[in-house]
Amino acid sequence: MTWTTPTAALVAVTLGGVALAVTAVFSTDAPSRLLVGLAAVGLLALAGLGFRQRPRLSVRSGAPPRLVVRTLTGADGYTPDQIIRARVVGYRRLGRKMPMLELDVERDGAQRLLIFGRWDLGVNPEVVYHDLVQALHLSEDKTR
Repeated sequence: MTWTTPTAALVAVTLGGVALAVTAVFSTDAPSRLLVGLAAVGLLALAGLGFRQRPRLSVRSGAPPRLVVRTLTGADGYTPDQIIRARVVGYRRLGRKMPMLELDVERDGAQRLLIFGRWDLGVNPEVVYHDLVQALHLSEDKTR
């Protein structure tokens, strides 16, 4: 089981960044060249980050199964014992309530909060939540 940002979305962001970069190069106005160039760098950085973190979240079978989270620096693995809590929380964004998957995990004695949205997962976070609960056999006290 893996969840990641759709490739088509990352390609579209990359193409948008390239289009903005070309526009910035051919711009004759210095302030607009700066602003459009910064927007191009931002989009290309977002695309690079998205490609670097693929797949963003996955479950590897075994005894016990492991949750693997890809970050900018590499992959981190968590056993079901290291998952303190998993839940879907609705955050208000742009006037709408958007579901986000929240995972409280323990790593090296410290707790971390991992938050994933639809952009990270490629599907509704509620679907991923139900799949994680089943695949990792999370107990009732960890899913409140």
